[in-house]
Amino acid sequence: KMAEIYKNLGYDSLCITNHFTPAKALAMGKNAFIDGFMKDFNTVFENGKKLGLNVIFGVELRFCENENDYLVFGVGEGDLEVMFGYLERGIAEFYRDFSREDNLILQAHPFRDGMSRAPIGSIDGVEAFNVHPGHNSRVSVTAKYAAEHDYLVSCGTDFHHPGHEGQIALRTTEEVKNSYDLARIIKSRDYLFSTGNCLILPYANS
Repeated sequence: KMAEIYKNLGYDSLCITNHFTPAKALAMGKNAFIDGFMKDFNTVFENGKKLGLNVIFGVELRFCENENDYLVFGVGEGDLEVMFGYLERGIAEFYRDFSREDNLILQAHPFRDGMSRAPIGSIDGVEAFNVHPGHNSRVSVTAKYAAEHDYLVSCGTDFHHPGHEGQIALRTTEEVKNSYDLARIIKSRDYLFSTGNCLILPYANS
């Protein structure tokens, strides 16, 4: 259904970043959790292919150390087993060992209630424009924080319930074919965000 919703909204691509949380992953066990994670993604991917919507792989990763969430792009199915091994080790070790030229690690909604800012040097940037209508992600504060630290920024609808879809989009001049393209484009800083009929310049304060 998600693929149909976004195709009807006029999107060319949709990035799925399902939650990869330690409570669920460790309770289920590595193989069962990863199988379920990929089954959910592949369902949307296959439906998107039928409709002409490109569905892109991503992960929203959390560690045992706190309630922070991290968006990881430039990844594939084979990386999930590696991520599982870092759930009890934390973001600093994960970033040190996993960060590569072709991937991207961003802290999701870092100023939402219950979040703490990731240590400097352990992320590439932040999800500055999270527009989930049920949470106060303090978008303006996050955008200012990103500018102060010269962080890369992303946006996200954080779509969990019908009626929340299509709240924001990343617009770029080139086709985004996969997770690695998305990581590369965000690193290039050559894109805009749009919400409603308004364009947002992600780096206007830089």
